[in-house]
Amino acid sequence: MLPWLDGARAGNPHAAHRAGREAAVAVEQATDAVATLLGVRASEIVFTSGATEANHLALHGLHHGMEAVAASAIEHPSVLACLDRLAEEGVPCRVLAVDAAGRVHPAELGAVRTLVSVIAASNEIGTRQDLGAIVRAVHAGGGIVHSDATQIVGRAPFDAGALGLDAATISGHKLYGPMGVGALFVRAGLPLTPMLKGGGQQGGRRAGTVPVALAVGLGAACRIVQAERTADAERLDTLARRFWGGLHALWPAARLNGAPFDLPGCLSVTLPGIDAADLLLDVPDLAVSTGAACASNTQRPSHVLTAIGLDAAAAQASLRIGLGRFTTAADVDEAVTLLGAALRARAPQAVRESLPAGGAP
Repeated sequence: MLPWLDGARAGNPHAAHRAGREAAVAVEQATDAVATLLGVRASEIVFTSGATEANHLALHGLHHGMEAVAASAIEHPSVLACLDRLAEEGVPCRVLAVDAAGRVHPAELGAVRTLVSVIAASNEIGTRQDLGAIVRAVHAGGGIVHSDATQIVGRAPFDAGALGLDAATISGHKLYGPMGVGALFVRAGLPLTPMLKGGGQQGGRRAGTVPVALAVGLGAACRIVQAERTADAERLDTLARRFWGGLHALWPAARLNGAPFDLPGCLSVTLPGIDAADLLLDVPDLAVSTGAACASNTQRPSHVLTAIGLDAAAAQASLRIGLGRFTTAADVDEAVTLLGAALRARAPQAVRESLPAGGAP
């Protein structure tokens, strides 16, 4: 990204002069990398400012010609916000129930021509959906399927083309790329109504100059994921199981939510009787949260956890744990030790006396 940030190569990729052509080539190479990672064609990629904008573009831009719009109850808030807006505009919308693991059942999709949005893997509980079955059911009814693939693409195999998806969203920073950039795949031939108008950039699907440095960074991140994802996933799964084994040994009442170990490195843990938000005050150096980062400033229970059947008390006693590319076994062990000490400090005396001795995994 550096050559495109220091001013030495500051051409507009939509301009015809030499600097513009050089920038256009860089954007084209980045587009190819994104498309390769998703298993689609470069012409089907639209750069956005991130996954939130891509989700909005997909739902607001693809629902025309459909009789309804539907999304699962565990979607990212940006998708659910789209449903609210579309409903206000008179579009028939519905929220699809999920089971205790967080999965949508294809039988729930119906036969109406519907734009269905189902997150590929939950950003909170790690549950992966059976997108192939969902696509077949929706297509049989004449509908189309969008998937927020933000979480899955960096951690597990994901081929939007082979799955038959009509649209899919990714985010730069979830792939260790730059913040402020994302992309939307839209299957060729689908009419996409742009949200941003005023220019013919990106085939008229999104007006505005493509930020070259950010696009280049996203492309580089996609190439790294393409090369290292399998090894990363195996390592993250091992670390996640190490974390859970250590924490459960220290706090036997702890339980996992969703579909445990479905998505490498993503765990949701309920600690009965503990206020998770208060617990985090005791471990300020741990980068864990009580829910999605985008909703961390709210006091409401996670909509994902309540959708899979947890009551408000259990949801508020839950932690979201995310392990990543740079997490080590030593980090995991230290996290378990710190959490174990904090839990003991907050537990009632009777509970402390019943716990196993020791403070390390």
